[in-house]
Parts: sequence; C-alpha cells; structure tokens
Amino acid sequence: MTATPGLRTPRLASPDLLRSTFRRHAAGVAVITARGAAGPVGFTATSLTSVSAEPPLVSFGIGTSASSWPTVAEADHVGVHILGEHQSELAATFARSGADRFGAPTAWRDGPEGVPVLDDVLAWLVCRVVGRIPAGDHRIVLAEVVLGDPSGSGRPLLYHQGRFGGLRD
Repeated sequence: MTATPGLRTPRLASPDLLRSTFRRHAAGVAVITARGAAGPVGFTATSLTSVSAEPPLVSFGIGTSASSWPTVAEADHVGVHILGEHQSELAATFARSGADRFGAPTAWRDGPEGVPVLDDVLAWLVCRVVGRIPAGDHRIVLAEVVLGDPSGSGRPLLYHQGRFGGLRD
C-alpha cells in the first residue's frame, strides 16, 4: 500500500472501524414492526433499502441478538415506517433496549395482516417476508411490499454522527 499525502494511517478492519465509518454516513430512519405471540415488537433501522421495483422489494438488517429478532425471524409480515424529523423521540424509543416501545406516548394501531402501524409517519408499508439471509451477526430481511401509504407530510428524519436530526437547506 502506498501512503497518500494528507491521509492518516489506515486502521485494520474491526467492528469499531465499521461503526466509526458509518457514523459519517447520513441515513434515513425507519421503524420496523411485527406482531408475535407475545405482542408487537419493533426497532429503529437505518439499513432500509429499496431493492426492486418489479416486484416491489425492500430489505433491512437486524442483529440476531436484538430483542425483536425472534419475532421477526418467524413473522410472515412486517411493517416499515419512514419517520419524519418531528419523530426523533419515537426513533430513540424504538432504538433503546428495554423500552416500552408501544406504550404511551407511541401512537399506533393494528394494521393489515395484524402488523402494528405507527401513526403520523411520512410513509408506511406492510410487507410479506420472502427471505432472511445470514450476514455475520445480522440477518438481511427481504420483504415484498403488499400495501402502504406514502401520504404523510414533513421532512425525513436522518441519523448522522450518532444523533437524529433533519435536513438543512
């Protein structure tokens, strides 16, 4: 490897290197929900990706140690919610381990296929899970869009440098 002037010494691959690098990558914020035998579960995700338009497919990552994983591992359907910049507290609640994610003040209802649907989001989808792909300590969930509502208003919530924030003009 040849040194490039002005660059610091590169670090070997590690979980810390990956986390530090991706803190610099601004990402949209979503909440994924599902219903299990013990009730609704959900988590904050910044790994949501549009995969295909035909058929309409999305993907997201979830850690196998996450409290929501056992339910998502068995769920036929999941909810995908795009959060607005006014929902940083909601994002934090769904990101916090041990939080009562569906208790007050979270506003939600039972949606199609029994999927918990959050209120006042920019957009939501109900998706049929079509695959769960092993990826290290995570699984990549591949899901086909069944129906949704993209009519919420506002600007998107972003995650950058370990904080939730909005777009600046």
